[in-house]
Amino acid sequence: MTNTIWLRQESRATERRTPLLPKGAKALLNMGYYVIVERSKKRIMSDHEYEAIGCHMSEAGSWGNAPKGSIILGLKELPAKPALLRNTHIYFAHAFKEQNNWQSLISRFTKGGGQLLDLEYMVNQDGKRVAAFGFWAGYIGAALALIHWNDQQSGKIRYLDNELRPYDNAPHLNKTLKSTKLSHKNPKVLIIGAGGKSGKGALNLLNQHGADITCWGRDKTAQIERDALLNHDILINCAFITEKVPAFLRREDLSQNARLSVISDVSCDPFSDYNPLPLYKAPTTWEKPYVTVRGLRDDKTVDIIAIDNLPSLLPYESSEEFSALLLPHLMTLKNKETDPVWVTARKSFDIAVRHMAHQQRQFDKIPHRSTR
Repeated sequence: MTNTIWLRQESRATERRTPLLPKGAKALLNMGYYVIVERSKKRIMSDHEYEAIGCHMSEAGSWGNAPKGSIILGLKELPAKPALLRNTHIYFAHAFKEQNNWQSLISRFTKGGGQLLDLEYMVNQDGKRVAAFGFWAGYIGAALALIHWNDQQSGKIRYLDNELRPYDNAPHLNKTLKSTKLSHKNPKVLIIGAGGKSGKGALNLLNQHGADITCWGRDKTAQIERDALLNHDILINCAFITEKVPAFLRREDLSQNARLSVISDVSCDPFSDYNPLPLYKAPTTWEKPYVTVRGLRDDKTVDIIAIDNLPSLLPYESSEEFSALLLPHLMTLKNKETDPVWVTARKSFDIAVRHMAHQQRQFDKIPHRSTR
């Protein structure tokens, strides 16, 4: 069954994206892969489109009974059951930087005999990710920040006070944004991580709408100039952080003379020790898209947008971009034990397993009081 790719339905109710489009599934079928697709009423592509090109269709959630050796493909988090994971899973797990419940998740793989090939850790020989939703994440993150700032200026009912719904396409999103620009003011916007894909997406959106843009890269964040950061109306954080860095902004930095009023944390990693914006404790949601954070010293507040599946608000464009980047690597899954990208992804999982075991050994050495 090592040539079986099983596209699961996403468990998250708001997730409509897919890492595999029907045309990509057709290419895999032509290469001799057996492609199973779980039925889904929310996926941006219809079941019929997969069935029509020869995919075997299965009921949603049936991946838990997939034969040993099947490769389970998805995007976002797995449901809590089955407790033991015996197959290879490909998805964004958000576990290798010790995020919330990371040990529990990895234990499901080690106890079940499966392995996790995290999409975030699929990199080429230069260490660059081979597939990411970066551009559209930055694009939408910037759009929501600009919509919210426009509403702050006009004093009208805030668009983000209502539950978000996916946009049909990027022009639809831009039409919504333009409808909020009632004050005719243009914000001063800082993009951190402007050189990456997310940063480029944010830059593209902001250039369309007349913002005054400042771009920062790694050279600016090694010794962060917080006063300069606070002298912007909007902060878009697109930085990909893999080690501890000085916090970009802390609650004690927020004061009444600060200009900043909106943050869009596109990178959105609040559960990690590497989080550069320790202002909030959990991602915001489509139901409640932003959270208001108050400074420690006075009544200064900043609204933070930190949605961890931003690209799903533009599910078609996002799926088109990501699936095209991922497909060449899905085609090499038969050789995942030797293919450099998959070998690197497997090494990242093995490192996380060893780190978890080391932490457990250190914990076991600590004398614990008896509860008797």
